[in-house]
Amino acid sequence: MTNVVQIRSPCHPEEAAPAAVSKDASPPLQPRHIRPYLRAMAQAKICGLSTPETVTAALAGGAAYLGFMFFEKSPRNIEPELAGRLAAPARGPAKVVAVVVDPDDAAIDRIVAQLRPDLIQLHGKETPQRAAAIAQRTGAGVIKVMPVSDASDIDAAAAYEGAADHLMFETRPPKDADRPGGLGITFDWSLLQGRRFARPWFLAGGLDPWNAAEAVSQSGAPILDVSSGVERGPGVKDPALISAFLEAVRRA
Repeated sequence: MTNVVQIRSPCHPEEAAPAAVSKDASPPLQPRHIRPYLRAMAQAKICGLSTPETVTAALAGGAAYLGFMFFEKSPRNIEPELAGRLAAPARGPAKVVAVVVDPDDAAIDRIVAQLRPDLIQLHGKETPQRAAAIAQRTGAGVIKVMPVSDASDIDAAAAYEGAADHLMFETRPPKDADRPGGLGITFDWSLLQGRRFARPWFLAGGLDPWNAAEAVSQSGAPILDVSSGVERGPGVKDPALISAFLEAVRRA
């Protein structure tokens, strides 16, 4: 037989009617605590890696993306075969990214065969049609870099929303520059504040361990991309700076 407990109000026992509560009954449901909205922690991509030591530092610091450069004019340019060996420990912990500039199909095929990238970053003047064709040819995701100098450049990204898996906003290079990126120049990050895109997007251009938090605050970027900001010389990545950058992003 079920036991019954008599409960009276602790404040006004004379007014409370006895209530029968079964000891076997489930406890009453409590109101659900509604948690305030929290912005997801920013992620980071270390771009232009070329040595085992810097790959190790990137993975140890929690980089979500590792980038390997395939552009002869860049001081970070490496051969696809080397990139494939360097990327081996990253399979699983991070996404492997091949960075290219207006590549032809032969170059794409060689890079994909040796590196097997998760994503291909298009850093040239590739059209939405070309971006879609590369994605279909390789089976890899596509990041399309959008050079930015004013708000109209960000508006132009809408044309790539259906063709690219991610967008990357980077400082528009000077007209006399021989490379489309990796120049260590920032742009007005507030141009991106409040913007919404179909997929998580990248912010690049002039980032380093000392301005990463400000970049996230001003732009709202979910992913930061760094290259020259973690180097001690052109193309020479510094493991200590990589670690410092990743820590700054984690705290942003």
